[in-house]
Amino acid sequence: MSTEHLDVVIVGAGLSGIGTACHLERDLPGTRYAVLEAREDLGGTWSLFRYPGIRSDSDMHTLGYRFRPWSSATALADGPSILEYVRDTAREYDVEGKIRYGHRVTRASWDSDAQRWTLEIAGQAPLTCSFLLMCSGYYRYDHGYTPDLPGRERFGGTVVHPQLWDPELDYAGKRVVVIGSGATAVTLVPAMLEGENAAAHVTQLQRSPSYVLSIGRTDPVAATLSRWLPRAVADPLTRAKNIAQIIALYQISQRFPRFVRGLLRRTTQSALPEGYDVDTHFNPRYDPWDQRMCMVPDGDLFRAIRRGDAEIVTDTVDTFTETGIRLASGRELEADIVVTATGLTLQMFGGAELVVDGEPVHLPDTMAYKGMMLSGVPNLVYMIGYTNASWTLKVDLVGEYVVRLLRHLREHGLGVAVPERDPEVEEAPFLDFGAGYVQRSIDELPKQGTRAPWRLAMNYAVDAVALRRSRVDDAAMRFVPARSARREAAAERAAG
Repeated sequence: MSTEHLDVVIVGAGLSGIGTACHLERDLPGTRYAVLEAREDLGGTWSLFRYPGIRSDSDMHTLGYRFRPWSSATALADGPSILEYVRDTAREYDVEGKIRYGHRVTRASWDSDAQRWTLEIAGQAPLTCSFLLMCSGYYRYDHGYTPDLPGRERFGGTVVHPQLWDPELDYAGKRVVVIGSGATAVTLVPAMLEGENAAAHVTQLQRSPSYVLSIGRTDPVAATLSRWLPRAVADPLTRAKNIAQIIALYQISQRFPRFVRGLLRRTTQSALPEGYDVDTHFNPRYDPWDQRMCMVPDGDLFRAIRRGDAEIVTDTVDTFTETGIRLASGRELEADIVVTATGLTLQMFGGAELVVDGEPVHLPDTMAYKGMMLSGVPNLVYMIGYTNASWTLKVDLVGEYVVRLLRHLREHGLGVAVPERDPEVEEAPFLDFGAGYVQRSIDELPKQGTRAPWRLAMNYAVDAVALRRSRVDDAAMRFVPARSARREAAAERAAG
């Protein structure tokens, strides 16, 4: 039985994989491709996480796809709404039938002679492809990160990580401690205090604070524009407005950190009870946007603190006790449930091993080309979104570039595209981002360079020009004729 061969294989059916497949359907019709998904559902993060209040931490008008704009005025949408949006997109662009569930790629091997990847798939027959698109995200789906928590075995209550949330967990009337300071923690605290099954009290225990910014749950500009203008006009205008806001906030934060820090402090102070210790609980040690800001819709976290239902404690864990957590300060937090919102475990390419011509690829030895390919690794593109803006802004740009690259290969009889590293370009960290989950794994990741095309600006306006307008056949990319073209050339030489 012959091995199935495809033009393109997309690994992962999350926001990135579905979006990339739609680009192929729209702009390269007739491409033979499949989407391989390790789980039994599409949606990635949005079908995996089921903790209370799960929502976007970016505005939906930029998190939504450029080719299929988010149509609601809701800016910070809940997880089920985002999942439905991804499913609707897959249906609308006929991607659903190309998804193969329960297909976890364990190894991808490139053969330069055959000009193809061979994919080994757990419990399935292998298949081959000419081009491989890794859209599997950047973290492990089977477990999150939990630090060493002394005495955890003594605790008489329940300990749960948000990534493995049990929908049957009953927290009504319970005392809850959420360990963490990121987007998940600031989402969980107010969400667990809502509705008839609300917890009695929720404490957010953080080792150090993050910047927390209140934004409207709905976008008034989007609502106004959609009321008076057709969607074909209103949606792009809203998206452009929000992209400009994101870029402006990030650039101002980087150039004038003291000003932005002061502005955020005053805004936070005004949202909290008089006399609240803002400098202890909401004044990070780093500058604004050195790590991602936490967005809270309509200030729900601050409202919970004002009501007295929620409390922020900035301290470290000494040990678990039978009834809660004793802190380094000596204070004990009583708890029935402890939620370890302590972050992700980074993992590139869904854990699949990469091999090129029999040699395993050691990621730290590679350099990222345009934030989407790896030096010395042919015909492979990966999708990693922005850390300082909506994930999908970057993914859409890469999807458009992939179409340009594949079209270039076809039109010029080429079979291989591989970035060749420039020894004169100095190395820099793959992600210039201070989040703990990144810093724990930074030495296991590829490098990026200090100048283009080995470094992206991480600015959508600049990157959009670079990825949409720059030449595909630049000096850093090496192309090899397709095997069929080589055979034709050899036949012509022999005949001549």
